Amino acid sequence: MQKYPTKQDKELIEGFSKLKSEKEISNFLRDLFTPAEIEEFSSRFQIAKLLWTTNDSYLDIAKKVNTSTTTITRVSHWLYKEPYQGYAVVLVKMFGESKR
Repeated sequence: MQKYPTKQDKELIEGFSKLKSEKEISNFLRDLFTPAEIEEFSSRFQIAKLLWTTNDSYLDIAKKVNTSTTTITRVSHWLYKEPYQGYAVVLVKMFGESKR
């Protein structure tokens, strides 16, 4: 696997950084991803939000988001154990500190 971020990744990141409004971001996401991909990413973000803002069990979150506990575990791993902290930065800005 290539080192992240690659040159291409950096150009995509720069593209996002140039967007100025929710409408621009929304339109870019719609052009960039298929409806199924947008649904999957939205679902992952909802999982991260519920992990961050509630003390719900993985099973309860899986039922709310209509996904597997395996997916909840994967999102939780990226949210709390990986060094990038991408989810956490956004969630703190939107909802404050984690309830867990």
